[in-house]
Amino acid sequence: MKRPVVDLAECTRCEGCIALCPAVFRLNQAGFVEAADLPEYPREEVEEAIKNCPGRCIRWEEE
Repeated sequence: MKRPVVDLAECTRCEGCIALCPAVFRLNQAGFVEAADLPEYPREEVEEAIKNCPGRCIRWEEE
């Protein structure tokens, strides 16, 4: 299964991914963007977040 991963070193914390895909992306307690642990991910919404990320820091990763 593929899951979205956020590269924190490249993340600008613009929160665009959270706005586009709030079911997947959120801020953790430290204030960094992370992907929720879900049994499956809404592919189209995640792809939209990837496409619109100014830091190009979101990618799919095989589990």
